[in-house]
Amino acid sequence: MQRRINQLETDSSASNLLRCLADADVDLLRPGLETWQGSAGDVLYRPGDVVRFVYFPCGPSLVSFRIELADGRAVETALVGREGAVGGIVSRGRLPAYARAEVQSGGSFLRMLTVDLEEAKMRSPTLRHFFARYADCLLAQVFQTTACNAGHSIEQRTAKWILAAIDRTGDHEIPLTQDQLAGMLGVGRSYISRVLSALKARAILTPRRGRLIVSDMHGLKMLSCDCNDMVRRHFDEVLAGVYPRGDDAAPAHSDCSG
Repeated sequence: MQRRINQLETDSSASNLLRCLADADVDLLRPGLETWQGSAGDVLYRPGDVVRFVYFPCGPSLVSFRIELADGRAVETALVGREGAVGGIVSRGRLPAYARAEVQSGGSFLRMLTVDLEEAKMRSPTLRHFFARYADCLLAQVFQTTACNAGHSIEQRTAKWILAAIDRTGDHEIPLTQDQLAGMLGVGRSYISRVLSALKARAILTPRRGRLIVSDMHGLKMLSCDCNDMVRRHFDEVLAGVYPRGDDAAPAHSDCSG
């Protein structure tokens, strides 16, 4: 179900990215924004699809960018929550998608047609610059994921992914199966099973059917690599105040409209 919105209400205020726009730029986007409810597993677009909509995750909603491999796996390259957007942010028009964009954690989104966003960007240099800065942050996240996959252990990467999800949702209970986690990290299920069993033995988290419950955040952070921190630092330099920090409140406009 969708509904047109006339002002930035609860859903949009839960989008860190939209909260950081100047009022004049919000006014340009408002007529084209509508709410959209997504469920875990919903595919926003697949490789080759024409990208018609830009999606802004709100609150605990998450979207996973995944590259589909020939053997059927879909390895994650970026996780996007309330700090970001998914769709034609930089490119003009409705170019085809390269990765699969899939809802990882369901909830509320704001969305608008890519052509409407492009029209708004053409009318506002500050809006163009703002989304270009966000695209730079997203690219930094993809770069860091590539380095992480090549240089860090499965245990470190598992801890990093769980922490990234908690940062964006504020929830220590993550709806996720072992098969899903193994696929996103590009490893076999047996590896993930051993890692999660070790974390359970150390009382860091408890795997349940279809979810992971984290009980020791400090222990999880000690196991993780520093890749999340590297991405956060870049966000803070380029779009200060956008990157989520667990249960932190969304920032005010003045933090990041720059």
